[in-house]
Amino acid sequence: MILSAAIEAITAQQPKEENAVWMVGEQLKDMLRQEPHMAEIVLRDLEVPEMSLEHCEKKIKAWADQHKVGNFACVTPIRAEKIIREFYGLPERDVDPTASHEDRRSSKFIDLTDFF
Repeated sequence: MILSAAIEAITAQQPKEENAVWMVGEQLKDMLRQEPHMAEIVLRDLEVPEMSLEHCEKKIKAWADQHKVGNFACVTPIRAEKIIREFYGLPERDVDPTASHEDRRSSKFIDLTDFF
């Protein structure tokens, strides 16, 4: 199963200590459990050294450093998820890129082409 393989790949890149890279891995695992259709993308990306959890964590840290107030920097889980999605090229939450046009039409999203 692709989801299991992706979670194993994430676990393999996580350090033993619970540091920032480990937390990125945990958040990515949670995202995949909620949206398993993204597992194939993540699994493929994790095979590329420049797409490692460590590199993703550096993107999150860079965002925190750019938005630092005094000596304090923080990244909320929602912001971290957005950065993770951008880094791995994952779709927005609850948007299945493999869904057909009809499936998307039955979702909570409005398809503007319906008005043409």
